[in-house]
Amino acid sequence: MELERILIVEDDAAFADYLRRGLTYEGYEAHSVASAEAGLTAVRAVEPRAIILDIMLAGMDGLAACRALRQSGYAGPVLMLTARDGIGDRVAGLDSGADDYLPKPFEFDELLARLRALRRRCPGADGNGVLTAGDITLDEKRFIICRAERVLSLTRVEIALLAALMRPPRGVRTRDELLAAVWGHDHTGDDKVLDVTISRLRARLGQPDPIRTLHGVGYRLANPSDD
Repeated sequence: MELERILIVEDDAAFADYLRRGLTYEGYEAHSVASAEAGLTAVRAVEPRAIILDIMLAGMDGLAACRALRQSGYAGPVLMLTARDGIGDRVAGLDSGADDYLPKPFEFDELLARLRALRRRCPGADGNGVLTAGDITLDEKRFIICRAERVLSLTRVEIALLAALMRPPRGVRTRDELLAAVWGHDHTGDDKVLDVTISRLRARLGQPDPIRTLHGVGYRLANPSDD
């Protein structure tokens, strides 16, 4: 089973290592970087389920980093860490786009509890049978789909098509591959059903359109580099 990925953005190397080892022990796949700039780059490669972001970073601070994350389209939970615990600091952190705020020092059990609470904001995102792509989350077991934490209503056929596009390895899915995945290998009907379902799926997912058409080939989900 694929582990839930957590990205830690923390410039205190010893503390970052403490968090990474603790989260790994608890069953997460934890990645750490030492700057906001590296964090913004790592989001595209890691596609984390949640981000732990220190506010006091050299160079770009955590507040600016969180705003940049949201502007880039990252919609997952952001837990902000800081040694500053004033009301104004908490308000600034939340206003920058963070979902929660944890002052240092803290008990590791509280960090885990905050992460669990943040993960529950999108129903069904429990790391078990859950597909993620950008700001889209699909729970294949419970048929719950979220985009940017908004729960969507899709038909079973639309869910099957979205899942086929989201499953790793991500990339181009040919028309024949999608027809077989959704309607079966023995499908003999008009393949225009695929185009119609893609059109309905796009409408339900909303903007920006996450599906790219490769004419004469098939479809794929958008990558951050497309922008």
